[in-house]
Formats: sequence, structure tokens, C-alpha cells
Amino acid sequence: MHQIQDQRKKKVLASCFRRIGRCTVSCILVLLTQFALTLVPHFFPASSLLIQLTLSVVVLVFVLGLGRWCRRIVGVYASAPALVLFNLIFIWAVYSFIVRRAIPYFINIVFNIEVTLLFLGVCSILSSDPGLVTHGSSDANKLIETKAFGVEAHYESSALLKRVRYCKSCKAYIKGFDHHCPAFGNCIGQNNYVLFMILLVGFLTTEASYIVCLSQFSRGSQILDGTWVETDLAGSLVVSTMLFSLLQVIWQVVFFTWHLYCICFNIRTDEWINWKKYPEFQLVIQSQPGESFTRVMFKNPYDNGYLQNVKEFLSVKG
Repeated sequence: MHQIQDQRKKKVLASCFRRIGRCTVSCILVLLTQFALTLVPHFFPASSLLIQLTLSVVVLVFVLGLGRWCRRIVGVYASAPALVLFNLIFIWAVYSFIVRRAIPYFINIVFNIEVTLLFLGVCSILSSDPGLVTHGSSDANKLIETKAFGVEAHYESSALLKRVRYCKSCKAYIKGFDHHCPAFGNCIGQNNYVLFMILLVGFLTTEASYIVCLSQFSRGSQILDGTWVETDLAGSLVVSTMLFSLLQVIWQVVFFTWHLYCICFNIRTDEWINWKKYPEFQLVIQSQPGESFTRVMFKNPYDNGYLQNVKEFLSVKG
């Protein structure tokens, strides 16, 4: 009995040390990335915004590749959710210690509220249930019966088992599965899709607000006092975090637009990519006389029009 308890304690301790190690690596990688980005405005201060953005992409790719190579040697990998949180903390620290002094009181309050809500949202989605079909539930029992007959996990007559898909990362069945999000370390499914979209809006709003604050800061940068080195480092941090935020906004706008499309047409990312795996998305066209093959085309059986699709998305409950 004591041996079993000791083994459990050892497993818990090993898990804790592993998480601490991953968080430590993530923190170091964020600091290395952010300070590497300061080299762009430091050495190319007169370059255009487009050139600086391009150079920032090159720096990011180089640092991330170097970090991956170093992590393989050390044997400890970073945590994607920790990277998200530490980047957010770093941006907030730059704002609090440098940018905030040039920002009006009301805008300062609004921005801090946005960041706080974003933190709460990220923490919520990390532990949220995406629509997991747990072992022993009625959903799981029906799913097992379905698989026993070799039928795809789709019940038109059962709302509970509607569009249940398998996530290879989590090794679990998820209702309304869209994709596995590495940034949040969780699946995005029926129960947390709305929260996921709210978080995307939150990131875009907060990053756009930060860029606006930087514009305000650039106009009132004369309030910075101290030595030349301090001012130069502060200015480089401001510009580099602005470049980082702009890159984030660019790809997140594309990502958000894609998910708006999916919502309007009532289709999931997994279904769009792997539609040939799901029979309900396949329209078989019989061959014409003289042809020796049949064509399989895509069809969306869940598309009920924009308004109904959006209404269904907003009315889904976990």
C-alpha cells in the first residue's frame, strides 16, 4: 500500500517538475524572442514599417528555430499556453513601465481592463470542456455502438451525438470538434467555441489598443527622462513590441475571418479539411454512360443559411 502511495507521489512530483521546467523554458524563450526583436529598430531605425515587419519575421523564425534546437538538446520543451501568457505579461510590463506615462488616465484604465479580461479568458479556456464525450456517459455508449457497426460518428436523429469527432492530440471524442488549439492546449468544440471567438476578439482589441497607445506615446515621448542608454532601450522595446503586436494582428485577422466564414456556413475546420472522411459531406455523382468512374463532390448538409447558422452557433450550450 505504501509503495503504491510512494509511486503516486513520485508521479505527482515528476509532473510538477516537468510543468515547472516547461514554464521556465517558455519564459526564457519569450524574453529571448522579445529582446531579439529590439535589434530590428535598434539597427534599422530609419527603415520603413514594411521592412521592419519583414525583418521581425526573419528574427522570429530564427529565434524560434534556435529555441527548438536548444530544447531538443536540453530535453525540455516549452508550453504553448505558457508562451501566450508570458508574451502577454511582457507586453503589459512594457506598457506599465514605459508607455503608460504618456497615456491619458481613461485610456489607461480601459487598456488595463482589456488585459485583465484577456487573462481571465485565457485561463478559462485552458480548463474549459470543449464537449468531451466521457467514458461511461450515454454519449460514449452510443458512440461505441456506432463504431461497432463501422458507422461514422454522426447521428442525424441524435442531437447529443451530432458531429462527434476524434481529436488525435487529446485522444478523445469531442462534440462539435473544430480543431485542437496548441496556443490554449485544448480542443475547440461545441462547448467552448463561443468563448474561443470572444478570445480572438479580445486579442485583436487589446493588441489594437496597445498600438493606439504606442501612437500616443510616440507623440509624447519627450516625457522620457534619464540617460541616453535608458531612452534608447525603452524606445527599442516600444517599437519592437509594436512590430510584434502588428504581426499578431495580421495573422489573427486572417484566422478570425476564417472562423467567421465557418460560422456563417456552419462547418468546422476539421470537417473542411477532412471532409472526405465524413460520408455526410460527400455527394456521389454517378458516371455517365461511357465513363468508368464516379465523382465525389463536397456538400454541406448542415448549412441552413447565414442567419440560421449564426443563430445555431450562438444558441449552442455545453
